[in-house]
Amino acid sequence: MVAFWRQRPRHQWWAAALAVLIPAGIVLVFTIDTRTGLAPTRTVTIIDNWPATRSDAEIRAAQKANQEAIEARAKARRDQFRRIDENLNRLGI
Repeated sequence: MVAFWRQRPRHQWWAAALAVLIPAGIVLVFTIDTRTGLAPTRTVTIIDNWPATRSDAEIRAAQKANQEAIEARAKARRDQFRRIDENLNRLGI
């Protein structure tokens, strides 16, 4: 076997090295990727328990409060994106 490899020209040595290194690199990348900790996270669902005697006015008030909270979060998120956009525009991007 040693005699076989001693007779090989230089370009075959490079090809043999690449034939070993490329699959080893792919396996290495997949191994590193499995250790990144990007496993799916738990999703917590909160369910409110309301009494059956709740009036329509109470329901509407709760819905209005929930809608206001959703709109406040959306506005805060838009403001974050606006600040990012302003910073990027300032940098000329």
